[in-house]
Amino acid sequence: MENQTQSKRLYFLAFDNNGEKQALISIIFFFIYVTGVLGNLVIINVIYLDIHLHTPMYFFLCTLAFVDICYPTVTLPKLIDILLSGNNSITFIQCFTQMYFFLALAAVEVILLSSMAYDRYLAICKPLRYHCFMHRRACVLVIIGTWISGFTNSALFISLVSKLTICHSNRIKQFFCDIKAVADISCDRTTFYNTIYVEAFSVGLMTFSLNVISYINIIRTILHIKSKHGRQKAFSTCTSHFTVLIIFYGSAFWMYMRPPSESESLDPVFSVFYVAVTPMLNPLIYSLRNKEVKNALIKSVRKISA
Repeated sequence: MENQTQSKRLYFLAFDNNGEKQALISIIFFFIYVTGVLGNLVIINVIYLDIHLHTPMYFFLCTLAFVDICYPTVTLPKLIDILLSGNNSITFIQCFTQMYFFLALAAVEVILLSSMAYDRYLAICKPLRYHCFMHRRACVLVIIGTWISGFTNSALFISLVSKLTICHSNRIKQFFCDIKAVADISCDRTTFYNTIYVEAFSVGLMTFSLNVISYINIIRTILHIKSKHGRQKAFSTCTSHFTVLIIFYGSAFWMYMRPPSESESLDPVFSVFYVAVTPMLNPLIYSLRNKEVKNALIKSVRKISA
């Protein structure tokens, strides 16, 4: 940040933690983190080993599982260390690095969720044209474009953050280097909040709108399916996907699109949903409710136990 501030370090006030050790909370976050990582690793392994799952839908799902391993890894290990050791400080360089990867992976996640919704739209609403659009080359290009977009967007945003000057405090009311929490302690809080709203609208609200449009069209098509079993299967897939979207976007929009208020004390709580809970639930919601994935998982377990 421009001009060296009062201190070369920042301090997290994670859940009102002022340097006290909080072993119980650290165990909870450790469980959430390990469960999410192991669950997503299982999904990646199952999709990789079962040739029947080498389709665009599962290619996107495999990529989502990888993102959901990286995404919480940026924040939760540091949080667990803070809660165990009581050392809640972080250097500016470490803070910027964490913020950069967090923003990049968050952008990759929301773009990927939109791609998955569009994939389901084509599969259900345009089945005869599905393979014309969703062939291997197109999927690879979408994934590459998603990663490039996410990391480029983050780099541009971080370049703006680096111009902030800390003047109110060196204590961040969050458990990670969240852009909003850092803006709160800067001299240019009001100006930078407008930038955050623009970012939340362009990346968050636009991708969420694409998801909603895709699922509205999907529901319309499902309602015209004559087979009751076919309707139930399609609805099951869509409702599980939409559950993820509501949890992820709902908590994120609460954080970044509402005006500053006294309820900022709840920000760390809502952050837990899109930082930790959603990556943990994705393997369950997207995969274990899917018969093809469950069958592949059962086959893998039988091979191991045989």
